[in-house]
Amino acid sequence: MSSEAPPSIPPSAGRVSNLPPPSSPPSFVQVWGTRTLRFVEHMGDVSILTWRALRSVVKRPFEIRSTVYQIDSLGVRSLGIVAVTSIFIGMVMTIQFAYGLQRFGGIEYIPRVIVLAFMRELGPTLTAVIVGGRIGSGMAAEVGAMNVTEQVDAIRALGGDPAKKLVLPRVAAAMIVMPFLSIFADSLGTLGAMFVANVEYGIAPRLFMQTALESVRLSDLFSGLAKTPIFGFIIAIVGCHFGMTTVGGTEGVGQSTTRTVVVISIAILVADYFLTRIFVNFLPP
Repeated sequence: MSSEAPPSIPPSAGRVSNLPPPSSPPSFVQVWGTRTLRFVEHMGDVSILTWRALRSVVKRPFEIRSTVYQIDSLGVRSLGIVAVTSIFIGMVMTIQFAYGLQRFGGIEYIPRVIVLAFMRELGPTLTAVIVGGRIGSGMAAEVGAMNVTEQVDAIRALGGDPAKKLVLPRVAAAMIVMPFLSIFADSLGTLGAMFVANVEYGIAPRLFMQTALESVRLSDLFSGLAKTPIFGFIIAIVGCHFGMTTVGGTEGVGQSTTRTVVVISIAILVADYFLTRIFVNFLPP
């Protein structure tokens, strides 16, 4: 009986392969377990950074000059995008509500619905999402560039606290400017809605404002403005967190910027739900 191998099977070279066997893909539980652990780590880092920033509020020197600079950078330079966004949102919402209310003969309710929606929801939330993407990504890019170029380490080496020098001025400035940007968005959104209502549906500006003011209360305005400092805090602390944890050079800065925009948008919408639920319970109509 012949002991030769079939011609289709190559003869053994007498060497054993040292390559490890291919690893199996992670299971569904492992993937979500890793993501959950990463989320918990991020939340812990954000909590520590928040505590360090709050603890440094009473420490001298007070970063007043840096805070004023951040107010100008975050607030004044965001007026253009807030103006364009709020005006066209007011105009679009007027057309949409008019399209629906015309079916029921309720065209006179347009001013009430538009102004109430802007005061309670559209003004603060959309402003936070749009402006948050701009200023949050700017914070992540600026602080991230300082981190990868070891400027943050230099602040520590000189005895400074990065949470006080970099984080606190940005958090304070964002919490200060967001209410003003929200009021600015409410005003221009109302003007845009008033313009469309007058041109396309024959509602005079005086009648528009009179009808709107009959339905809108101060509690509606306060319930919207009360959200804005919290949104400002979320924007600043998330941007600074991803900036402080940036690694990998310029590529890492780009990744941190992208993550910041995504996380800020989701966090603002989630926080908006819980804040709205709280304000509806404590400020009933």
